[in-house]
Amino acid sequence: KIIKKIIHDAAKFRAQAYGEIDIAYGPSARERFDLFLPACTPKGLAVFIHGGYWLEFDKSAWSHLATGCLLQDWAVCLPSYDLCPDVRISDITKQVGAAITAATALVSGPISITGHSAGGHLAARMGCQSTPLSEAVANRVKNIVGISGLYDLTGLSRTRMNKDLKLTETEIAAESPALQAPLSHINLTSWVGGLERPEFIRQSKNIVTAWQGKAAATDYIETPYKHHFNVIDELADPKSMLVAKLLA
Repeated sequence: KIIKKIIHDAAKFRAQAYGEIDIAYGPSARERFDLFLPACTPKGLAVFIHGGYWLEFDKSAWSHLATGCLLQDWAVCLPSYDLCPDVRISDITKQVGAAITAATALVSGPISITGHSAGGHLAARMGCQSTPLSEAVANRVKNIVGISGLYDLTGLSRTRMNKDLKLTETEIAAESPALQAPLSHINLTSWVGGLERPEFIRQSKNIVTAWQGKAAATDYIETPYKHHFNVIDELADPKSMLVAKLLA
């Protein structure tokens, strides 16, 4: 029921939003992003990266979450990407980097990146020193907000999902933000619901501890009464603390 409502809200939003749908950033059918624009010249570009354990969903299910940033006069990019097992997580990281790069050519100003669940992982990867973003684009990124993200992929290699994720020790080390050094100018907020499963809370705390130890500016926010799928609701509210953190 929750997912059906999310998809309904997203479709309703897309039917009336101003912007462009399915902008290509690569050759595959899923290498597309939607770009929603405010009524005025954008103050900057906000990016929302969807989750689904790198195995499910696409950008179209989450369009309504652009509302909060749009009403603060920011443009919003929502990329899709290829899914495992057709590609590896390292390939998805590169695709998200390519999508953001393509969107930044259309919108000037600062860049703020957020993502949910696996999207939180991908958002944090953009802020690592091994980011797929060029130096010019990475320098425009000010804030990253990971929402109930997965930042250390080690445990996933021991789950049934790894049949599709195909994680190796080398890829875990390269693609786990908590094991990587962050870019020095990035502000990271690790945001998680108080009703989340313990592993999401543990990982959300872990990235803050790891990046604090590497001189990054970090913040940990645990919101009460929020679970995995309603923790993102505040992105649709222009006056929420989540939007304020993202656009600060």
